[in-house]
Amino acid sequence: MTHIIEATQSAKRFRVTIIVSKYHDFVTDRLQKGALAALESAGVPDGGITVVRVPGAFEIPAAARHAAEAGVVDAVVCLGCLIRGETSHFDYIATAVSQGVAAAAADTGVPMTFGVLTTNSAEEALARAGDGPSNKGWEAATAALEMAEIVAKLRESGPWSADGRP
Repeated sequence: MTHIIEATQSAKRFRVTIIVSKYHDFVTDRLQKGALAALESAGVPDGGITVVRVPGAFEIPAAARHAAEAGVVDAVVCLGCLIRGETSHFDYIATAVSQGVAAAAADTGVPMTFGVLTTNSAEEALARAGDGPSNKGWEAATAALEMAEIVAKLRESGPWSADGRP
């Protein structure tokens, strides 16, 4: 028999931390607004959301790891904006942030989503930070809730037998 685990979009019991870069705040403030709207729309309870604002995208993985290691969150939403410039700095930061978030999630077991925009221009970034469900902050928050529910289901009632096999 196949056992399927998927999220039902019930977020009433989850606690979520949003890590958001202050750099390029004309974009990241919009991403944060989208993430908050998604979490509230999904029913995350009052007091279930914490926003941590960090200086730039490079600082997102460290803050995400600390939030996860505190043991009081079910998911971490990582939001930032990198806009390509004339040097290779963009590539180094984009790589460091994506690998840092992935490592923090893998090491802590806390779901983390990557809502860090990597764009060629401010116009591209703003196009991804509009109102509604197409906002990449909204998308990252929705994915974080879905993963939090999946992880909770796996921990509570995974399909494994006593010998560890499905």
